[in-house]
Amino acid sequence: MDEPFAVWAPLARELQLLAGGRRHAMHQHDGGWWAPAVVPAAGELDYGYLLDGEETPLPDPRSRRQPDGVHGLSRTFDPGAHRWGDAGWVSPGLAGGAIYELHVGTFTPEGTLDAAIARLPYLADLGIQHVELLPVNAFNGPHNWGYDGVLWYAVQETYGGPAAYQRFVDAAHQHGLGVIQDVVYNHLGPSGNYLPRFGPYLTAGNANTWGDSVNLDGPDSDEVRAYIVDNALMWMREHHVDGLRLDAVHAFKDARAVPLLEELAAATDALAAERGQPLFLIAESDLNNDRLIQPRDVNGDGLSGQWSDDFHHAVHVNLTGETAGYYADFESVGALAKVLRGGFFHDGSYSSFRRRHHGRPINQDRVAPGQLVVCTQNHDQIGNRAAGDRLTATLDAGRLELAAVLNLTAPFTPMLFMGEEFAASTPWQFFTSHPEPELGRATAEGRLAEFAAMGWDPSVVPNPQDESTFLDSKLDWSEAEGQGTVHVRLLGLYRRLLALRAAEPDLADTGTWPQVDFHEAEGWLLVRRGAVAVVVNLAGHGATVPLPGEPGRILLSTGAAAAETVDGGIAVGPVSAVVLRLSEV
Repeated sequence: MDEPFAVWAPLARELQLLAGGRRHAMHQHDGGWWAPAVVPAAGELDYGYLLDGEETPLPDPRSRRQPDGVHGLSRTFDPGAHRWGDAGWVSPGLAGGAIYELHVGTFTPEGTLDAAIARLPYLADLGIQHVELLPVNAFNGPHNWGYDGVLWYAVQETYGGPAAYQRFVDAAHQHGLGVIQDVVYNHLGPSGNYLPRFGPYLTAGNANTWGDSVNLDGPDSDEVRAYIVDNALMWMREHHVDGLRLDAVHAFKDARAVPLLEELAAATDALAAERGQPLFLIAESDLNNDRLIQPRDVNGDGLSGQWSDDFHHAVHVNLTGETAGYYADFESVGALAKVLRGGFFHDGSYSSFRRRHHGRPINQDRVAPGQLVVCTQNHDQIGNRAAGDRLTATLDAGRLELAAVLNLTAPFTPMLFMGEEFAASTPWQFFTSHPEPELGRATAEGRLAEFAAMGWDPSVVPNPQDESTFLDSKLDWSEAEGQGTVHVRLLGLYRRLLALRAAEPDLADTGTWPQVDFHEAEGWLLVRRGAVAVVVNLAGHGATVPLPGEPGRILLSTGAAAAETVDGGIAVGPVSAVVLRLSEV
């Protein structure tokens, strides 16, 4: 319903609009929608809804601003007031360029969108294509990962609110950077969720990992799905974002013939055609099912991309030797080779962690490798460790370099987690700021129980409610600006790799699946990308790697020992990588 201040509230028996301190009677319309009989005057206005004679107003489920937090009144916001300067921006779409995942609250000391704007030139110079923001929708408290959001249309005030968000996207586009917004449609946070007071947004007794599931297929689910689709389009229309990352779509409970993901993809594609610019959706999914990214005309969901956690796990195990939990199946160079060849390791194979067979093979005739987003670190794989420790805490500079080479020379779409490129030493821990003492205690106790079950030492798990946990997770930008340190060494390598990926057509090609050879006992891996060969020696000793053609110019190398061409191959030092062009293939 397009009328001002209209709200979907099929559960309400009586409804009043409180706007600017005055009460306005509301009348029910078809489908459970209510609208005021007299619309308040236009302009900035604080407002809320009084349900069934109650005296405490509730915020608008589609609120754009919550200046006093998620329990307070909503405030009107005119998305058309911003004077956009990005008319010259042409999005490349999901084209295999590097994505940079960042959390607004810990990316800069100030923790705001306006402060993040000052770092955009750095990201553009680094060679990033898209900036991906962790969720920014309104949550309770001053800081949070973002996955406890309860008002999906509002931008968190402590980040600067929606006006600052528009300034950020506008500035990013003017620096040649696309923007991807991480959105959460599988659950709502534990504090400030008033949606069930208005209507059947959730399905009680049908829980996922985080609580009651969103009502995607039950009675009145048409309006719930419209609420989600409208929200997705809002980010693209009102805020000019280029794509969305959809959190944990495997947690959706959706049995309808046309799944929500297909509906979202169709709406996104229609808006992209209307605007004449690419718009895209990337799913986070642990299902290892390429139907998410298969075209809709062959009964796929038609999303542009999805994450492949298997790539992360294979790289992590081969570099760290860690084999606990879900890492157990990836303890081989062959596992890494399989992921590079086919995108998934578990493609119908037995998963010892799940104690069942898992996944299905990717149809390489219909799915390009660039549709898989991969990483060696991300917010989950760092923040869900007991101490929130990065690879920097575990690996030496040589193995950190191998992680960079594997990620940025693969045929997939690579993603970096903020600070990874300069080997940030700061942890990125799980933090919350729930004002309710009982909720804060429950969160901290639940965190300890979770890690105790995994066998990790509970004494190293920080209390998520302690402010120090949040402050310790902020990037230390002085590390990227030092001289002669491991931080500068890694930053230089990331710059060279990103430049090489952009300059070499064979490395930029994310439409062709690679050829991969490996030697398990000797610990080396050879990835052929057209006329470019990527040689990675994971072992602590030198190796001679046969090449499929005559070695030509070395484009990039890492490690202490220089690589040397030999008859039919190349000799590489321990823990090193070489990217070279083959003169005959």
